[in-house]
Amino acid sequence: MRQLHFLVFLLIGTVLFAQDPVRWKLARSFVGFTSDAPLERISAENTKSKGLLDLSARSFALQIPVVEFQGFNSPLQREHFNENYLASQEFPNATFTGRIIESVDLTVPGTHTVRAKGELIIHGKERERIIPCDLVVSRDGIRVTSTFVVALEEHSIRVPRVVQQKIASVISVTVDALFKPAP
Repeated sequence: MRQLHFLVFLLIGTVLFAQDPVRWKLARSFVGFTSDAPLERISAENTKSKGLLDLSARSFALQIPVVEFQGFNSPLQREHFNENYLASQEFPNATFTGRIIESVDLTVPGTHTVRAKGELIIHGKERERIIPCDLVVSRDGIRVTSTFVVALEEHSIRVPRVVQQKIASVISVTVDALFKPAP
């Protein structure tokens, strides 16, 4: 249901772009994760995310296609990530939708440390999260950066006992996104 809300938000936002300068579109994205387990370190990154930012409401929606993560230590590891852990056929996207808690004017250039509160959906499991972010407002756009952790258990991602020393139970996530007004 949440993914349907995201798609409606994305479609409505796309239609309104030409008429509403407060809605900005994701122009460049980087989402990376690292699993730092005792026997293995796994990293992957994704640059194919989509998203919208509404300046007046301080609301946002991000969609990250799971199958687009690249990196890993081997092709087999990527296959296991998509098939066994994230089940990307059944849950093709991770999403984060919500609002910026602090009352900041995102039309004024400068750097702001804020908290993004919303629903993070990974592996079909929705969790309310408050994620600290740095926003840099400049003539290039609005750049959002953040680093936070995700516990696999919170999203019903099971790691078999045989590989628990190779896959961390808590994953570090890094986000670097640039929003620009639509032309």
